[in-house]
Amino acid sequence: MTKRRVTFASGRRGHVRKPDTHRPLRRILRLPVWGDISLRLLLVTILIGSVVLIHWWDRAGLRDNYDGEISFLDVVYFTLISITTTGFGDIHPISDRARLVEGAIVTPIRILVLFIFIGTAYTYVIQRGWEKWRMARIQAKLSGHIVVLGYGVSGSEAVAELIARGTDPHCIVVMDTDAERLSAAEAIGCNVIEADATRDEHLLDVRIDQARAVLVSAGRDDASILIVLTVQHLAPGVPISVVIRAADNELLARQAGADNVINPVRFTGLLLAGSAQGAHIADYLSDLASIDGEVQLVERTVNAEDAGKRLAELPDDRIALRVYRDGVAIPLQDTAQTVLREGDCVVEIVPTPPR
Repeated sequence: MTKRRVTFASGRRGHVRKPDTHRPLRRILRLPVWGDISLRLLLVTILIGSVVLIHWWDRAGLRDNYDGEISFLDVVYFTLISITTTGFGDIHPISDRARLVEGAIVTPIRILVLFIFIGTAYTYVIQRGWEKWRMARIQAKLSGHIVVLGYGVSGSEAVAELIARGTDPHCIVVMDTDAERLSAAEAIGCNVIEADATRDEHLLDVRIDQARAVLVSAGRDDASILIVLTVQHLAPGVPISVVIRAADNELLARQAGADNVINPVRFTGLLLAGSAQGAHIADYLSDLASIDGEVQLVERTVNAEDAGKRLAELPDDRIALRVYRDGVAIPLQDTAQTVLREGDCVVEIVPTPPR
């Protein structure tokens, strides 16, 4: 993310404020409002101009009851009252050809213009109002969603990987202060909200306490740690993952409440070191980390069916690597003999399902 000054959330931390309804969620529109209206106006202008030319070409078949002459202004006037179905009767067709033109050409154009006006009224009064109401309802009932705070390089890559792994974009809420980044997230179907993730009320707008997970990538360690503190204060039970670039700040991020601290610099170093130890180590690590690889790392909770078993007794289509009990990893030398309990967490390597 672009650098910005970090401001602390106003108000006391001891209470929770209601969501600010002035920051609604958004989803992508197929065409910008100005573009849609411009196209509609252009089409209406072309249709009316075409009718004016037709009437001017066939002006001999028209009669003006006022002075008997048909000027160009009379043609424009007759076209407008004809298109709008007003019809004062002061100018009217008298020849068979003029009546045929009115019935076969002008009438379909008149109906098309009316449809355009009615469609515009529906789109910008009824449909947009309905969509705004619907998004407000969605926002009010958000639950089990993933909140991405910061849509820079890491945040956008995380969202792309989530979608590739099968997450519905409508279950992802992206918060950022950069309109261009939000437009990019909106373009792939995510819900977006332009707001500051360090503010309590802004996080409440996306029902942070009802989220399934929160991913923090603010671009700066100080901003990311402050966001983690704010999220932890509002939603202490929601898992928080954060990107931290300086090793010195990793401990601070964990103390702030982050469950997972990802250091891209450290991970890159691991890949580089692995490549020096073997030609295929870095390739395999990258394979594990991405949904596009042949295998992937998964984490699951031990159920009643697997309780009482050892890792070697688990199904052959997966390779169990590590067991977590009460949030603490069981030492490697004890893992093989560990009897699994219901509620333990197991990290496994499984084949990537065919797509």
